[in-house]
This record gives sequence, structure tokens and C-alpha cells, in this order.
Amino acid sequence: MSDRPRPTPRPAPHPGPDSPSTPAATATATARPASASGALVYAPAPESRAVVSLRPAYGLFIDGEFTEPGEQTMTTVNPADEEALAEVATATEADLDRAVAAARRAFDGVWSRTSPSERGKYLYRISRIIQDRARELAVLESLDNGKPIKETRDVDIPLAAAHFFYYAGWADKLPFALPGVPAPRPLGVAAQVIPWNFPLLMLAWKIAPALAAGNTVVLKPAETTPLTALVFAEICQEAGLPPGVVNIVTGAGATGRALVAHPGVDKVAFTGSTGVGREIARTVAGTRKRVTLELGGKGANIVYADAALDQAVEGIVTGIFFNQGHVCCAGSRLLVQESVAEEVLHRLKERMARLRLGDPLDKNTDIGAVNSSAQLARIQDLARTGREEGGEEWSPSCELPSRGYWFAPTVFTGITQAHRIAREEIFGPVLSVLTFRTPQEAVEKANNTPYGLSAGIWSEKGSRVLWTADRLRAGVIWANTFNKFDPASPFGGYRESGYGREGGRHGLEAYLNG
Repeated sequence: MSDRPRPTPRPAPHPGPDSPSTPAATATATARPASASGALVYAPAPESRAVVSLRPAYGLFIDGEFTEPGEQTMTTVNPADEEALAEVATATEADLDRAVAAARRAFDGVWSRTSPSERGKYLYRISRIIQDRARELAVLESLDNGKPIKETRDVDIPLAAAHFFYYAGWADKLPFALPGVPAPRPLGVAAQVIPWNFPLLMLAWKIAPALAAGNTVVLKPAETTPLTALVFAEICQEAGLPPGVVNIVTGAGATGRALVAHPGVDKVAFTGSTGVGREIARTVAGTRKRVTLELGGKGANIVYADAALDQAVEGIVTGIFFNQGHVCCAGSRLLVQESVAEEVLHRLKERMARLRLGDPLDKNTDIGAVNSSAQLARIQDLARTGREEGGEEWSPSCELPSRGYWFAPTVFTGITQAHRIAREEIFGPVLSVLTFRTPQEAVEKANNTPYGLSAGIWSEKGSRVLWTADRLRAGVIWANTFNKFDPASPFGGYRESGYGREGGRHGLEAYLNG
């Protein structure tokens, strides 16, 4: 590797102690042109927490109303500083019975009598309210999840609104969703379980097509990130959605398992780990429940020698460090053609040295907090395994905050396909780098994984992109970009990455009977 000097990164500076968005980290709060090492130091640009008004405790949302929190509660915390945000109810089996019964009554009653065009109006209304409350939702998502505000502001919330807007247009066009089926019918009550990496966006991915198709919903958000789902319940009230059409039940893994197994649901939609996906598949086996599983991944990001390298480096950074690597389709395996591997790694390290880690509410921040202590421990364990197996670990010099859950962006080189860190999903800001000589070798290494969710290809030759894409076993393949999403585009994987599709017309098929 080249010994050229590299800039020293600095953690993102934070507001002072009197600011409403004070994080646990300490850093320089005075803007100046550069530090002693020559690295730029930016003035803080915090988003205000004042736009969010949290209740001290939240109950469940059942049949159009919030229940009292009750005795069984859990605390949701800000992963950036471990500050308690709110108490949230834990649903009991009796609560789940009431939620499913409310969804069934709504499905058999008012929602079945609501015309498709009227259903579309509700979805349009929800989309507009999300847009109206976008700033509040972006701040709340960053507080509860730990991701940078610029990601929630520019990606999560706009895409969530866009999904409701998109499926609102499908509500009165369902015969076109299933070609050859003149009158497709909704399935009934959908049980939906979503993860913590994109809380509101995953909610939109699931609820929008379900309602457009005429189903009712019981949704369980992740244990560590329930708050935007509970605010979404308020949005449903504001939109005048009939009681029981959407129900939000909170709790830990046991709550999700009980909801999936409930005999009163007709459809199960789950996004999360492959291990839990297998458990769900076993639970619903032998029943009439329809199932969609969007599970883990270990996406390959292939860089050919003829690629525009600066553009590719930006795509590599986006592919693995967006949302702290908490992305099922993250490009966590970088495959670089040998002739440009040294240059790509040099440019990548220079780019990583300029990433800013710190307060998620600072608009300058690139890398936020890991979502929970449990997830941080898993990332640390896999990184330790990578070192023990002989991998070469590199991270930019970076001061981590003393409180909260943090992991510096990291690259591992000198590894092979046999290394655990190159095979297991890390779900964190850790990149494994392998090299290849020929396109055939690149495809073989990319496909040498039990997953099949995503891949990226970087080349100036369209013929090479098409040749490679035709041979990759992945549900989503990007060319000269990464992590680009659109409501009209289906998303899903193969093998241990699950089955079924979300988004686009394909996302409606999972909620309709032919």
C-alpha cells in the first residue's frame, strides 16, 4: 500500500451543554479552518429536538385508540447517549387477541365497504401528513435509531411518504396488479413485523400495499425503535382512518412470535434476520397463511479495472457505511480487480478519513450510533474474529464518544472467502475486501454465499455490466451506483435472503388472492 500521508479524521463537533440536542460525545464546538493535523473542523449544525414532543409513556394502538401503558413496559433509549426516551407498553396475548379481533372486524365491516378510490384517498392523506410532519419524524427517527439526521431527513422520511403516495395510486387499479385475474381479492388480516434499521420506512413498505389491496393490519415495530410507529398511529387518527384498519402493538421478540402464530391472521410479512425468518417459516408451515420474508444479506460490490474509481469509491462508502452498515442489502463484500486494488484501497481510506462520526442530530454527521448494545457486541465479536483469522484491520483515527454505542468505520483486507467475516452478515460499518483477476472469478466469488439479496457492479462498459448482472444470483443489482430505492421498484432476495417481493406491482401480489 502507498505510504502517502492521509488526513486525520475528527469526530463531528457537537453543540454545547445548553443546546436541546446535546449528545454524550465531547468535541470542539468552535469553528476553525483546520486542526493541527490539517483536517477540517466544522462548526456544529444541530437539528433541534424541540420539534419532537414525546409522551412519557405509550400504550398500544388498537381499534383506533391508544390503550393505557399498563404494568408491562420497556424503555426505549437514544443509542447516541443512552438517554431514556419513553416507556412503551409490552403487548400481552390478550392484547394481541384484541388487536387481531379489531383488524378482523374492520376488514369484514367498514374497510370491505370502502371503495378502492376511497382507500386511495386515505393513503394520499397519510402521505401528505407524513410530508407535513417530516421534520418531526426525521428528528424522532434519529433519536430512537441513532442514524444521522441527514439520512432520515433526505432518505427515510421522503421515501416513506412516497410509498404511501405510490400505493394510493394502485388502490383503484388492482385488476392490473395481477394480470389475468379480473377481480383480485384482499387476503384479510396481515401480521407485520419490522426491524430497527429503517423503522418508519419499513412500516411504509408493509402497511401501504396492504391497505391499498384492501387488507387490515396488526404491526409490531422493533423493540428498540417503536416511537415513529406510535407517532404513525397518531397520523392514522389525523387522517381519519377507520378504527381497526391499522393496529400497532409493541413488545420484544416474544410479542412478534405470538403475533405470527396467531390463528386469526391471514398473511405474515417479516423483515429481519435469517434466523428469525427460518423460525417464522416453521411456525406457518402447514397453515393457510401467506408469507413474505425479507431477510439478511452479504452483498458483493464488484469494481472492475475500467470503472470510474472516484465514483466507485463513493459507491463503496454509500454501500457499507450508509446507516452505519445497518442495511440488509449493504455492499459488505468489496471485490476489486487486482490491477486497481491498491489504488482503490488508497482512495477508499482517504475518503473514510473524511467521514464524520458523532451526534446523529448534527447535520454534518456521516456515521451515527449503532442501534443497541446487543448489536454493538455482535459487530465487535465479528471484528475480533476477523483479526484472529489473520485479517488486516484498518480504521481512520477517530475519537469515539464516551457514552452510547459506537463503532468506527472499518476495512478488513488480507482475507478469503473462508473467513467468517467474509461470509456472515455483520450489519455494521465493517467492509471485507477481496480481489479477483477475471470477470468469471468475480462472479464465482460474488455468488459464493448463502445469501442472495443484492450486488453492485462498477464498470464503464455496459456489456460487462450486463454480462455480470446476468450471472449474479441476487434479487437487486445496481450498476455504477448503490443503495438506490424507488417505490415502483420491487425489492427482495433468494435463498437465505428470503422470498417474496416488496415495492412496485410485485409488492401488491403478496396481499391479494388471485
